[in-house]
Amino acid sequence: MISVGIDVSKGKSTVCILKPYGEIMCSPFEMLHGEKELNALDDLLNKLDGEIRIVMEATGIYHLPILTFFHEKGYFVSV
Repeated sequence: MISVGIDVSKGKSTVCILKPYGEIMCSPFEMLHGEKELNALDDLLNKLDGEIRIVMEATGIYHLPILTFFHEKGYFVSV
């Protein structure tokens, strides 16, 4: 299983992608919450082999666009 951790803030988020046992697949990087950036992350995740689970914190309303985007794409998302 591949874990995608998203640290959500007001204008941008930090994303880290891990394999089981904490092996880093992709160094942490920042992304904005726009459609272009969300699609780029979706494209990256589609290239990975394995079950993907996205985990993020509930940060006011700021996590909602990210949650909605990935939920509608069929990802397992935990808040």
